[in-house]
Amino acid sequence: MDSTPRRKSGLNLPSGMNETSLRLETFPSSSSFRAVTCVSSPRAISSLSSPSKTSSCSDRFIPCRSSSRLHTFGLRDKESPVKEGGNEAYARLLKSELFGSDFGSFSSPAGGQGGLGSPSKNMLRFKTDHSGPNSPYSPSIFGHDSGISSESSTPPKPPRKVPKTPHKVLDAPSLQDDFYLNLVDWSSQNVLAVGLGTCVYLWTASNSKVTRLCDLGPNDSVCSVQWTREGSYISVGTQLGQVQVWDGTQCKRVRTMGGHQTRTSVLAWNSRTLASGSRDRNILQHDLRVSSDYVSKLIGHKSEVCGLKWSHDDRELASGGNDNQLLVWNQHSQLPVLTLTEHTAAVKAIAWSPHQSGLLASGGGTADRCIRFWNTTNGHQLNHVDTGSQVCNLVWSKNVNELVSTHGYSQNQIMVWKYPSLSKVATLVGHSLRVLYLAMSPDGQTIVTGAGDETLRFWNVFPSMKTQTPVKDTGLWSLGRTQIR
Repeated sequence: MDSTPRRKSGLNLPSGMNETSLRLETFPSSSSFRAVTCVSSPRAISSLSSPSKTSSCSDRFIPCRSSSRLHTFGLRDKESPVKEGGNEAYARLLKSELFGSDFGSFSSPAGGQGGLGSPSKNMLRFKTDHSGPNSPYSPSIFGHDSGISSESSTPPKPPRKVPKTPHKVLDAPSLQDDFYLNLVDWSSQNVLAVGLGTCVYLWTASNSKVTRLCDLGPNDSVCSVQWTREGSYISVGTQLGQVQVWDGTQCKRVRTMGGHQTRTSVLAWNSRTLASGSRDRNILQHDLRVSSDYVSKLIGHKSEVCGLKWSHDDRELASGGNDNQLLVWNQHSQLPVLTLTEHTAAVKAIAWSPHQSGLLASGGGTADRCIRFWNTTNGHQLNHVDTGSQVCNLVWSKNVNELVSTHGYSQNQIMVWKYPSLSKVATLVGHSLRVLYLAMSPDGQTIVTGAGDETLRFWNVFPSMKTQTPVKDTGLWSLGRTQIR
């Protein structure tokens, strides 16, 4: 037995191997070291060696998003020391732009969610995903799902407020409840003319003064009134078929013209001539510079003519009748250049747009209830809207691209429409019977409506041309109820 103590080594070597059989070999081409085992037995070599495996290498490395640490890019949500929510919105948009729209919904490591989630999509791909929004700036990215405050987007413009009640009411005794008549008109000199029974009354808006213009006597009655564009003269259509012209400032009759066989229901001035429509189905053209009663006769309607309007350039005359037809005439033809038959009821409401040449609006009666818009250049119908009620009148605003309509059966309301969207700006109620009469103030802000309930109501509907804000009431327009005669 060997009594010499054996020095313990710090290495745990296998049996049959001592410390002298292990050495370190240095390779000059590398700074690393490797262990080389020196074994004298071939059997030991074969037991330690292993076959080498062949490995394939790619020409590039494409990382997987799930194994990436994208939060190291410094895009974690942090509160802005200057403006709350500012950096948060920017960071989410930047994440979505760089890493896809699904990244914006993942929580940051600071949020306690353990870093990024495990998205199923590749970080780099050639196929475009159409399941989400194409851009983080699409409306959905600012919705509740994205977590971004809606304050980042521009708030919608609030709708214009229109007063729901009239600011003035006038009693109008004997104002007839007849769909085919036209008994109210407002002059460019701010004087309102109203036909009541056998008389025509003038109401001056500036001082509320009422003047009786004329009385036709017990055997006749007023069927229509219309001011000239200058506002100095007014024409009156009568039950007996006459057309009278009066000086509005002196209350003196200037001319009386015949030609119609029965009542004159509607009148329309242009810059030089006066057109009159009658129950006898004819339209007469009157010229005060000649001695004859009329200079031309337009024949086309098969029933009473109840709507007449000249275009703003005086080139075209639109007429509507109880035969459900809308006709368009020019200055040089005795036959209509357009015959529009889409309405299924009487056409009384007619209005030319002051904003677009050749744009005409028309409204149908109880069986139609539609407002239709026409291009008179080619006769095409541009649009239409079902109002749900008989359309009695139309007036286009000269201050904004809107129009107002008045209605009869069965709602008796007043509607304000935007064009061309045809969205409703306001619906006004107050009359108890059909709103048969409509006129607009010379400044384009106020309308007056008349009905068979024998009242005239004044509404602030449109903004002014300059301020685009509703007109304010003055002392002369204070809320109250007075009589026009």
